[in-house]
Amino acid sequence: MTTEHTSASGPHIPVLLRPLLKAVAPVTGRWLDGTFGAGGYTRALLEAGADQVIAVDRDPLAFEMAKSWAGGYGDRLVQQQGVFSRMDEYAQDLDGVVLDLGVSSMQLDLAERGFSFMKDGPLDMRMSQEGPSAADLVAELSEAELADILFYYGEERASRRIARAIVKAREVEPITTTLQLASLVESCLPRAKPGQSHPATRSFQALRIAVNAEYDELFEGLLAAERALKPGGLLAVVTFHSVEDRMVKRFFQHRAGKTGRANRYAPEIEELPAQFEIVTRKAVGPDDQELAENPRSRSARLRVGRRTDAAPAPISARDLGMPQLKEARK
Repeated sequence: MTTEHTSASGPHIPVLLRPLLKAVAPVTGRWLDGTFGAGGYTRALLEAGADQVIAVDRDPLAFEMAKSWAGGYGDRLVQQQGVFSRMDEYAQDLDGVVLDLGVSSMQLDLAERGFSFMKDGPLDMRMSQEGPSAADLVAELSEAELADILFYYGEERASRRIARAIVKAREVEPITTTLQLASLVESCLPRAKPGQSHPATRSFQALRIAVNAEYDELFEGLLAAERALKPGGLLAVVTFHSVEDRMVKRFFQHRAGKTGRANRYAPEIEELPAQFEIVTRKAVGPDDQELAENPRSRSARLRVGRRTDAAPAPISARDLGMPQLKEARK
């Protein structure tokens, strides 16, 4: 899912920007944008009144693209190549953190990055441009491992059928391009009806998440934000599919002490000090204006929490509903 779009009159505009700025107003102090991308959120935060924004991205292309405008903000903009799961190493006592978990339009638009099945290119998908690519996973993982990735990361119901087809096809020739894989997935599924997403959407999402360890990054990033924010600091997260949104929702519920008991006979859970107050009681989606401007925003959801002065506390990935591939194969 692309997180930013290009309007006819201006630069890239991030999804849910208006409701995000409204939820965190007034914007003051030091902020960290953990998913810098094309710079839409960073620029908006600086224009809204942030004293400084630390812009983090694992993709070196993000900083190359920002060279034409970043200098205009002077030392109000600090650029940091890295991953947002380490944000507490980059900054402390932050007034706010913004995370936009979608794929940037700049990545989707470049066929050579291999994120999109709309253009032919190498089957890559690496945000950092380092480490194993999607082609490596498709070539090396077992049928069971591929099926798990497609099912648990992409929520693809035909995961076993697609994994079987991949293993059979790679015995004939390597699967190295985006259109090769997209065509293979299409052959395993019914033809899409008008208005439905491309049949390969879930499979590409699953592989991208696996290549970039996105669920692990989100889990560790939420904990890093808890450590990096000052009391009263705000954490705003924009998600694009149900697993991410569930993880963020459960994180805020656990941290706000809103999980409750599974049933009235279950033992009471010891009440601990809350690390966050929930600001957005329900996930905020795009309004009609945004949907008209950018139909790709339809699946975006925003959740915001405010840090308390309670000490950080341990929590497990299972508590957040994060898919566990190794456990799934037992």
